Amino acid sequence: MTTRAGLRPYNFSAGPAAMPEAVLQRAASEMLDWHGSGMSVMEMSHRGKEFGQIATQAEADLRTLLAVPENFHILFMQGGGLGENAIAPLNLSRGTVADFVITGSWSIKSQKEAQRYCETRIVASNVSGKHTSLPEAASWKLSDDASYVHLCSNETINGIEFHELPDLAALGSKAPLVIDFSSHVASRPVDWRRVGLAFGGAQKNLGPAGLTIVVVRDDLLGHALEICPSAFNYKTVADNQSMYNTPPTWGIYMAGLTFQWLLQQTEGEATGIAAMELRNIAKAKLLYDFVDTSALYENRLAADCRSRMNVPFFLRDESRNEAFLAGAREAGLLQLKGHKSVGGMRASIYNAMPLEGVQALVTYMREFERSHA
Repeated sequence: MTTRAGLRPYNFSAGPAAMPEAVLQRAASEMLDWHGSGMSVMEMSHRGKEFGQIATQAEADLRTLLAVPENFHILFMQGGGLGENAIAPLNLSRGTVADFVITGSWSIKSQKEAQRYCETRIVASNVSGKHTSLPEAASWKLSDDASYVHLCSNETINGIEFHELPDLAALGSKAPLVIDFSSHVASRPVDWRRVGLAFGGAQKNLGPAGLTIVVVRDDLLGHALEICPSAFNYKTVADNQSMYNTPPTWGIYMAGLTFQWLLQQTEGEATGIAAMELRNIAKAKLLYDFVDTSALYENRLAADCRSRMNVPFFLRDESRNEAFLAGAREAGLLQLKGHKSVGGMRASIYNAMPLEGVQALVTYMREFERSHA
């Protein structure tokens, strides 16, 4: 495999995904002895003062990073997005009705899982268009009695993103909006005025697998169904500062280092999330612009809802897929194969992916096209 003058290859995995090298290096330096404690973070009691410092700082930094209002709780949980597909209805549905906007593979999974705990209504869907565009918010058939409205704000597999969250109040709904923001959390600001609950697995944009971030508004606590396990009851978790059961301590530590790294990022006068959004716009534009002008590659999604994080593309001659992937690996460009349910290729260009990585991918794609013309 060719590497960048001895540096690490570029990893385009959809998750678990690449992490900032500076974060990995710092974790390596602290692996055997965290700040003179004589212990690795993986060896600490979650109730000890050392880990208490780590968790408190991580929560504070995430609140600053995402500008989370004070009337929202930040919870560190486990189970990932799939787990939250059950945990959210167990806490919010009250066993009644929940509305679902279907935009791809993950929202389909969310709706099917929620059926176990409440009545679900599909109020909008892009299935007939094969998940290539978003249903207009004005066309959604929202329920008057919904306990919440669920959407996946970035579909990792299908490469579709809501660039603006819907204003449910303007659409006539009094229900809180629940978003699965697993694959684009911290890549752009969140309009918390429009959100009641946001959840996401950390393994795509914030840290290692095992940690799930939940941000939930105060008034949505305390309504869990009787069958909800106590460790998954948002109020119980909030009342115990995410320490009701042993949390994913290593994941919290690594995510905390990533939060600090993100807060330090600058792009011109922009800092933190604002800086990352500018970078992510530039990375996505570079890749999409090349694909759109290519004779060999294509993207099949509507331009107004293309994900900045997960960029699917296809070779028009798919008999060349294996050659493309083999050449990419030789060039130090890893994990570009698309999801098995979609096919083709997918480049996940999360916060940790530098612009240089996307430039290297475009250079390789251009050379491959030239040699296979």
